[in-house]
Amino acid sequence: MVAVLRRVLAGLRAARGIALGLVYPPICPGCGAATAQPHALCPACWSQLRLIERPYCQRLGTPFAVDHGTGPLLSPRAMADPPVFGRVRAAVLYDGIARDLVHRLKYDDRLDLAPTLARMMAGAGAELVREADCLVPVPLHRWRLWRRRFNQAALLAQGLSMLTGLPVEVQALARVKATRSQVGLSRAARARNLQGAFRVPEAARPRLQGRRVLLIDDVTTTGATANAASRVLLRAGAAKVDVLTFALVAGEAL
Repeated sequence: MVAVLRRVLAGLRAARGIALGLVYPPICPGCGAATAQPHALCPACWSQLRLIERPYCQRLGTPFAVDHGTGPLLSPRAMADPPVFGRVRAAVLYDGIARDLVHRLKYDDRLDLAPTLARMMAGAGAELVREADCLVPVPLHRWRLWRRRFNQAALLAQGLSMLTGLPVEVQALARVKATRSQVGLSRAARARNLQGAFRVPEAARPRLQGRRVLLIDDVTTTGATANAASRVLLRAGAAKVDVLTFALVAGEAL
């Protein structure tokens, strides 16, 4: 009986999708061209993305220009200044159409882009997803959240949750310091800017004990935000913290 009910519900969802597709044909979130599937990029936009593929640094996820052979690959920066978090992965380099997609999501209220970016993140971070117990989005300070009205990292985490089944712990991390914009700051200045910015609320600490956290954000630049957030999560009892973002700033690639 349960199996029959599931098949009926699946059929109803499929019929609903077909009906919506007839009324609102799917379009590319990048350029608006017609596509075969909802939330899918058209071939032209897809071809402009610089997908991050192996070989890349196992800790920082930065791609190497050449293959350095088998075994764990670490970039000079990862060896000289190891991050607080375990590993970071991103789907694409942050330029061209990838930068446009992030800006449209964050600044143009294109919330419909979140499922598209989340799907690409799920593929790029499949290894991290398999080993994670929960998703924690990087939070915004309350004043920035009030101005923007949404947190793009939380939207991406919700999209990933729907794809992977991992729970989202939205309240596990709070941004208690209204930091200045990180744009244009050096790596050292970013780190100083984020000192004391994050806190794990007392009520959330039991939910982090011994759990493997996957920290979610839209872009990795220098890793300063991920380091600051990971340090707080680990001190609160998380077993490990990995990081998954949609894009990695191209200037950080090796």
